[in-house]
Amino acid sequence: MAQDRPLNPSELLSVLDWYRAAGVDVAVGEEPVNRFAQRPPARPAEVAVPATESRPMAQGLAEAAPAAAAAFATDPGEARGLAATAQNLAELEAIVRDYDGCGLKLRATQLCFADGNPDAQIMLIGEAPGAEEDRQGKPFVGKSGQLLDRMLGAIGLDRTKVYIANTVPWRPPGNRTPTPEELAICLPFLHRQVELVAPKVILTLGGPAMQTVFNTSIGILKMRGRWSELTVGRHGVEAMPTLHPAYLLRNPAAKQQAWRDMLSLRMKLDALGIG
Repeated sequence: MAQDRPLNPSELLSVLDWYRAAGVDVAVGEEPVNRFAQRPPARPAEVAVPATESRPMAQGLAEAAPAAAAAFATDPGEARGLAATAQNLAELEAIVRDYDGCGLKLRATQLCFADGNPDAQIMLIGEAPGAEEDRQGKPFVGKSGQLLDRMLGAIGLDRTKVYIANTVPWRPPGNRTPTPEELAICLPFLHRQVELVAPKVILTLGGPAMQTVFNTSIGILKMRGRWSELTVGRHGVEAMPTLHPAYLLRNPAAKQQAWRDMLSLRMKLDALGIG
């Protein structure tokens, strides 16, 4: 085992980068602390307040509490109202970029709004950006994105013929699954994105994206490969879920199922006259 030694500046920066990617944001001490053994701090002695001052102070605290809570509350209604004002994708991207109502934005490097052709009739929707997507500001550009490109190429498609987005446009810390609250906040932006692109076909990638877009709790393995007529926002579209490329990298045997889904997609496009 290597002997402990002080890290040089380059190594320290590498460690900090690793901590950030893993979602670490709180420093702890060298020794563990048994919180169960700790006693709560003694309450300070109450200070008498003149009757003439006690009522206004209580009223002030009562009025301030809801305002403080509201400042940290997340409201899908606000996102829905902002999204509805966007008349095109450029306006929607600017709205999402300036939006501060989702905590994921505070931890992400940059916005990953979309990639591909905005005029495409095929839309792909994944779950959330990963580390490489967070660095480049585009969805599906890491290893899973490279596999996705090969999957599309196998049926005669590429990024000039599809439009790619995610259910949330900011990377969750440590690549964790977005929380229901985060999904609810970002969903109005995704719905408006679908309305503005107005694709004829949607392909969802992975279980979380499928459950969000299809509004279901059914597992991906039960629904993948099945076509449905779906309404996303106010746009009607034919949609099918398939496995996420990252899942295929971890489970190569599942590529056979994904290939059947891609063949089904090709048949659907041919039937609709989409090149």
